[in-house]
Amino acid sequence: MGGDFAAALAAGPLVLDGGLSNQLAAAGHRLSGGLWTARLLAEDPGALVAAHRAYVAAGAQVVTTASYQASVEGFERCGVGRAAAERLLASSVGLAREAGARWVAASVGPYGAVLADGSEYRGRYGLSVAELERFHRPRLELLAAAGPDVLALETVPDAVEAEALVRAVRGLGVPAWLSFTVANGRTRAGQPLAEAFAVAAGVPELVAVGVNCCAPGEVGGAVRTAVAVTGLPAVAYPNSGERWVDGGWRGAAAGPAGFAADWVAAGARLVGGCCQVGPAEIGELAAVLATGG
Repeated sequence: MGGDFAAALAAGPLVLDGGLSNQLAAAGHRLSGGLWTARLLAEDPGALVAAHRAYVAAGAQVVTTASYQASVEGFERCGVGRAAAERLLASSVGLAREAGARWVAASVGPYGAVLADGSEYRGRYGLSVAELERFHRPRLELLAAAGPDVLALETVPDAVEAEALVRAVRGLGVPAWLSFTVANGRTRAGQPLAEAFAVAAGVPELVAVGVNCCAPGEVGGAVRTAVAVTGLPAVAYPNSGERWVDGGWRGAAAGPAGFAADWVAAGARLVGGCCQVGPAEIGELAAVLATGG
């Protein structure tokens, strides 16, 4: 499983999907609350299959599960018992498989995402590496046992949390990628990218490192730094370029297709989109990468 994904990555680039939340919202689903897209694991799993299937139909080779903001603790706060919560978290992998995904990436969002208070874009939670590792390890174990091809340690705002995550994936038997959210050439917590990516150097479980949930203009430099520091292939899946302002997306949108050739030339081998990037944009990206553009 993992070895197959690593081999496919080496032969890449592979097309990632886009934003799950915007695809669900476009289909009319409400995503309010602390579980965000993960609420549909309990309420409407078929909607998740349909959203994943839209990206597969557009050309995505790697589909990311609806577990980004999910945790046993989060489900318990919503009245779901522990055993049921564990089953729901693990079910995210099977739903992506049901959609026909060639490769399934089990999404593991940062500690701040589970808090659902915006701190995922700040980091600096006041927790130690050991405390963060203890938080992440149980849900990583649940997701790994569900049989994904890769674990997506994504939207990480802080090198401290990145260190906890790379410790937490040890010995799980599933490869992982590590992806920071960045702004102005630094992590959201303000660390230099070279310092942040150094956390991933020499970690045998990691097959790629890079950035997501950022402006497209941040990606090229970050990819070059990631490859130079770690020697690993890079992963790149930014937002559309729009900005979240006063409860809505504002500004001009630019899909990843127009940037993909530069990112691949810099070392990206997993390319897709995050917030506000939908199946249409992933279709354009897939067409560009298929022609080697």
